[in-house]
Amino acid sequence: MVKTIKDDQPRTYFDCTKCPAFCCSIYERVQVTKRDITRLAKHFGVTFEVARRRFTKQWQDERILKKVKDTIFPETCIFLDQEKRGCTIYHARPGVCREYPDRSRCAYYDVLQFERRQQADETVIPLVQITFREVKKGPEVDDKCEKVWEWQPEKKR
Repeated sequence: MVKTIKDDQPRTYFDCTKCPAFCCSIYERVQVTKRDITRLAKHFGVTFEVARRRFTKQWQDERILKKVKDTIFPETCIFLDQEKRGCTIYHARPGVCREYPDRSRCAYYDVLQFERRQQADETVIPLVQITFREVKKGPEVDDKCEKVWEWQPEKKR
């Protein structure tokens, strides 16, 4: 009797080992939960409170991972190995990191591959920055024109 091994995993179209770790570096924050902090505490053999103080900080009403100065981007996750560009706590990483990118493609990897092909240079790293802003509806001229959307700067609180 011959057994057929089937892999039900969806096919992925990205390779994190060939990426400069956009997902660890370009977001302004990585939110962590109590479960994430507990996982970090267990991984490092420290108490919940020690892990919370050492690896996270408060940002508005969220608990987030601390960041450090990076060699490529302005800053990155405290747990990124900046030489190998990989996660140093892969098995203890936060839930949001476990879920990313939550689809078969990674937009940052696609941009990376596109730019490397365009420049004919496998070492090119496009610098990407994510900025969150509210979208305000702009003026509409008439039925024949395209609707205009404008970015409005956030108001300082």
